[in-house]
Amino acid sequence: MNWRSGHLPLLAVVAVTLVVGPDLVAAHEVGDSRFAAPLPLSSLFAGAGATVALTAGWLAVTERTPTVRERPARSLALPASLVGAVHAVASVGFLLGVVAVCWVGLTGRQVAAENVATLLTWLVWVHGLALVSVLLGTPWRVLAPWLTFYRALERLEGGPLPSLDYPERLGAWPALVGFLALVGVVENLTPGITRSPRLTAVVVAAYAGVMVVGTVVFGRSWVEHADPLGAFYALLGRVAPVTWTRDGSHYRATLRPPWRGCVPPVADLALAAFVVAAVYTVSFDGFVETPEFQSILFATRDALGTGPATSLPLYLLGFALFVASFALAVALADLLGGDGEPRDLTDGLRRFAPTVIPIAAAYEVAHTYPAVVAQTAALIEVSLAPVASVAVPDPLGWLSVPAFWGSQVVLVVLGHVFAVVAAHLAAVERYGSQRAARRGHLPLVVVMVGYTVLSLWIISRPVVA
Repeated sequence: MNWRSGHLPLLAVVAVTLVVGPDLVAAHEVGDSRFAAPLPLSSLFAGAGATVALTAGWLAVTERTPTVRERPARSLALPASLVGAVHAVASVGFLLGVVAVCWVGLTGRQVAAENVATLLTWLVWVHGLALVSVLLGTPWRVLAPWLTFYRALERLEGGPLPSLDYPERLGAWPALVGFLALVGVVENLTPGITRSPRLTAVVVAAYAGVMVVGTVVFGRSWVEHADPLGAFYALLGRVAPVTWTRDGSHYRATLRPPWRGCVPPVADLALAAFVVAAVYTVSFDGFVETPEFQSILFATRDALGTGPATSLPLYLLGFALFVASFALAVALADLLGGDGEPRDLTDGLRRFAPTVIPIAAAYEVAHTYPAVVAQTAALIEVSLAPVASVAVPDPLGWLSVPAFWGSQVVLVVLGHVFAVVAAHLAAVERYGSQRAARRGHLPLVVVMVGYTVLSLWIISRPVVA
């Protein structure tokens, strides 16, 4: 079937969620202004949760279920020579940017808003490339500075460098640990680092050092398994509505439904846990700025007599709860959708974990796009300051309250709708029939409705400075 026409009812249901009354709730900041959402909070939660539930219900009763193997859409062919030139410029430029982060961060003015290190690293790099991955697929195979460095070494040596075999038992666990440490702990829980150009440069240099040493020792397999940002961008790239393939002398960009890349299982249990970590961490990134988190944090500190480090066990506890809830949903799905025979839970986690990637992608875009746009403008001003004084207009100055909140709701709800579709397709492939898939899909729908309401509640809360 044509996926566009087949899902018009879903888009209509999503649109209904935006037709709500005039009450006000607080919202996150965009740039330096505070927006209030012209939506009643109860209607927002009920409408969004109902949209996800109705999507699952529609998939359960309709005979026009989308498939993974659909007729390819029209594609755009680009000359390989042009794409190769862009890749070369982008990879070298990004490598120089990372070098500049380390140098300027250590030697430049130690003001976060005026130093390339802090302006480039946390939003334009970490989250800006995440947005690119969601829209166009991961660019990290081209931009990763350690791969650029390694390719240069290969050219100097005239061929592949000798390397050790990557330990298979490690899988993607190093990437998961690195992601929790870099994005979860350093970025979310230690604002003193993210606001310090010097400490930012130290973090980037340490990250780069580990990746360069690992790549020299284990070759490209180290980047494939152990690079936390590489794994993050690759998972988000599964949602991208564009796929890229090499076709002789051309690169071909082909459109696809956003859920199609989220049906195939991930390679191992570590990547399944990484998906849950991505969903949890992008939610925690918003939650840590809310009054509720601050209340929990200080209440826990007072009760235990601990200091600022209390936020770390709270973060890890939340992650454990997310993993446990998802594992329970998969176990219940196997119980309801299976044929009575015990099924491998690890295989179920690998199968269903990618289906929640659209949730992580949607919240990543909704929560960070205003800050990424504003920070990019600031980075341009600071970068050009030695040459010329340029005032970049506020890129979001035109954004009205209804437009901002409309984008937030649409992004979050569409992400959850795509996740429901992907989970239904994965259930069909796992359980072999539409009837069994409908039963097995139910626990996952409950979890996704919970994620929907939680995501929208977080973005509805005021920001604590």
